Amino acid sequence: MASGSDRNPIIIGGLPSQVPDFDPEETAEWLDSLDAAIDERGRERARYLMLRLIERAREKRVAVPEMRSTDYINTIATKDEPFFPGNEEIERKVLNATRWNAAVMVSRAQRPGIGVGGHIATFASSASLYDVGFNHFFRGKDDGKGGDQVFFQGHASPGIYARAYLLDRLSEGQLDGFRQEKSKAPDGLSSYPHPRLMPDFWEFPTVSMGLGPLGAIYQARMNRYMESRGIADTSDSHVWAFLGDGEMDEPESLGQLSLAAREGLDNLTFVVNCNLQRLDGPVRGNGKIIQELESQFRGAGWNVIKLIWDRSWDPLLAQDRDGLLVNKLNTTPDGQFQTYATETGAYIREHFFGSDQRLRNMVEGMTDEQVLHLGRGGHDHRKIFAAYTAAKEHKGQPTVILAQTIKGWTLGPNFEGRNATHQMKKLTVEDLKRFRDRLHLPIADKELESGAPPYYHPGRNSEEIQYMHDHRKACGGYVPTRVVRAKPLALPDDKAYAAVKKGSGHQSIATTMAFVRLLKDLMRDKEIGKRFVPIAPDEYRTFGMDSLFPSAKIYNPQGQTYESVDRELLLAYKESPSGQMLHDGITEAGCTASLIAAGSAYATHGEPLIPVYVFYSMFGFQRTGDQFWQMADQLARGFVLGATAGRTTLTGEGLQHADGHSQLLASTNPACVAYDPAFGFEIAHIVQDGLRRMYGPTADGKAGEDVFYYLTVYNEPIQHPAEPENVDAEGILKGLYRYKAGEKGSVPAQILASGVAVPWAIEAQRLLAEEWDVRADVWSATSWNELRRDAVAVEEHNLLHPEEEQRVPYVTSKLQSAQGPIVAVSDWMRAVPDQIARWVPGTWQSLGADGFGFADTRGAARRFFHIDAQSVVLAVLTELAKEGKVDRSAPKQAIERYQLLDVAAADPGAAGGDA
Repeated sequence: MASGSDRNPIIIGGLPSQVPDFDPEETAEWLDSLDAAIDERGRERARYLMLRLIERAREKRVAVPEMRSTDYINTIATKDEPFFPGNEEIERKVLNATRWNAAVMVSRAQRPGIGVGGHIATFASSASLYDVGFNHFFRGKDDGKGGDQVFFQGHASPGIYARAYLLDRLSEGQLDGFRQEKSKAPDGLSSYPHPRLMPDFWEFPTVSMGLGPLGAIYQARMNRYMESRGIADTSDSHVWAFLGDGEMDEPESLGQLSLAAREGLDNLTFVVNCNLQRLDGPVRGNGKIIQELESQFRGAGWNVIKLIWDRSWDPLLAQDRDGLLVNKLNTTPDGQFQTYATETGAYIREHFFGSDQRLRNMVEGMTDEQVLHLGRGGHDHRKIFAAYTAAKEHKGQPTVILAQTIKGWTLGPNFEGRNATHQMKKLTVEDLKRFRDRLHLPIADKELESGAPPYYHPGRNSEEIQYMHDHRKACGGYVPTRVVRAKPLALPDDKAYAAVKKGSGHQSIATTMAFVRLLKDLMRDKEIGKRFVPIAPDEYRTFGMDSLFPSAKIYNPQGQTYESVDRELLLAYKESPSGQMLHDGITEAGCTASLIAAGSAYATHGEPLIPVYVFYSMFGFQRTGDQFWQMADQLARGFVLGATAGRTTLTGEGLQHADGHSQLLASTNPACVAYDPAFGFEIAHIVQDGLRRMYGPTADGKAGEDVFYYLTVYNEPIQHPAEPENVDAEGILKGLYRYKAGEKGSVPAQILASGVAVPWAIEAQRLLAEEWDVRADVWSATSWNELRRDAVAVEEHNLLHPEEEQRVPYVTSKLQSAQGPIVAVSDWMRAVPDQIARWVPGTWQSLGADGFGFADTRGAARRFFHIDAQSVVLAVLTELAKEGKVDRSAPKQAIERYQLLDVAAADPGAAGGDA
């Protein structure tokens, strides 16, 4: 075995453990003292002494390894708890009424003929955590500012509705409309927090687990960003995220903890409801989830507050001079604690305290009933208040409160701590009676024995209800409430778009660069320039956005404390506390969270921001598609740029970067307005329309529509033409316009193309005219998705209004007089253009990049998928031959002439298939 001097140094808690010993004799004395303490007083006493030494070392500023986990007891000692300013008796009555109404609402939703169900147990466990927040902490928006941002745990929504009912914010009819959003409209309530369905109530959608924690971190960061840039005063806003311990298994839940710590987001508090259960069983049956989470959060740099035991444990812990009780708490696994929650006091006395006489002595004077009610800290208002106060007062770090509770708490023995609790939705008559008695509610047996159980309201003038109103008034208004105070923006006139509409002249640029040029011009606008929020995942240079570094700068709350390695360059990397650009690192999930926070600032803080999120196209709707649904749910607005789009355009990167399907995924999101533009002037019209729709006045006087724009742009350089005279601007926005009519040839045909495929269509048009006597018109399909959306809406109207004059889809009317077969081509899979096939008059054929992408030249890839110009020629000739408009041998001749079966024969195309 290697000697100490030969061993490699290791790092413990950030400190080197292998350091020279300048006084071995003194070291030996210390070690002997520790050995003696262990031998004479036991390991528990020695452990206590070590902890005190570490504590004293930190007091004296001596660097010692950071402890990743502490004892399984409350972080805040009883002596350090602040004065509780509330009336605990009244708060108990309020909470009991809320608990009852939440459970009854879910139970009534399960009545015969309805059966839509709901979740009871989650709120039952977290009710006190919410109640203390509502009574003393959550700030409302009555002062005209954003108040606090509270991310409610999705499955706890019945409790939030129940409290709103007591405050007359919701009616009994609305509670009965739970999960019946259409059939009970306008009184239907959404299942979970859902701003799109309840836009005056909920602010943040959270039921897609893991996205709530992620969104909360970036919301807290966005608050700081807005304040640093002088856009909104967010100094009084605090972000609260209520989460489940099982939810913390989601990668998104823990994925960005380091950002919150790195930026010192002390305006953020996570409250993790540790009821030790997932949906179907324990979170860590053989382990301890609170200890595990404590280690993870501490390691990430968070302030951790453990709220494990209620006040009934305080006398026992005060007696525990040898640490025997603490050791028992430390070594008992969660699965056993879950069992204790379902057993009797006698069982707990025997199995928890019975293993050691000293433990038995601690509870000798307690009855079994008292032992049974040794409770969890997450149900104790005073302990919760102390934890929340400490979180709000802590500076320099975000805080997580790990609060232990019991799932299904107060619902009775059939629910509390049971593995099946999450799936149990209805209370029997006996359950209701036990529940009523537990809550001390004045409800007669006969009201429970006939029909649906009643809601309980103590009366509008009761002491409890007045208490609730008074405390909400003191905290600045009711929560949750979504208020839109933002006014329409003064948008730039046509001059801001003129440069891009002129085209690129003899210079070849990609559509990504065309967009960036336009963005730079818009960011110079005196009215809205400061409201743009560029966002990219460590790819600004890839997308040519480094040109923004000198003027806009990158946001960093610490500024730039170093000399940049490229400081001599004109486009040097520059960070600033007031920087405009968000450079979130290699995290598409984090960038999308920034996008959502910025895109909903018009409602959260009454100040519209215009986020522009640019990313590798493949890593958008495929990788973070769930967050784009979250964006739609949260009514966020902004521009999403799928750069390096196409299955054959970024060919050097290969399969994992070859996006041939995001437009199809985007079509599934009702809030997404998706375009695939070919030229800079098309981008100008689309962006101008997007700003108008999202940030200008609407017909009903509101400030913008609740949509977001998705543009797929490419990295292949082309010469962008100037905007044609009398351009069909309506067609650009609706999704289809004729870009170039055929001038030569006698046999008519039509070619529809989008994005990077439009130049292929133009080349096919030339070949068809010069070599095959075919006169083909080229159409730019700027949005296959919007064409389909319009057609579906028209069909639905015609279906429901058969007596009215039947409407015609835009694509049908646009192509009605077009002659010859129609061939569609794009760098997407065929399913993208095929969306409109049923509404296209005449013969339809589509070409697409179906299958997996691969690394090769652009020309080879397009020949392989048969979407290049020569393949378009073949498709047109094939359809014309079927109609007898050209010789039947023409397709075979084209295959041989263009060597369409030989991938290697294709022109490689423009270089630069890498990013």
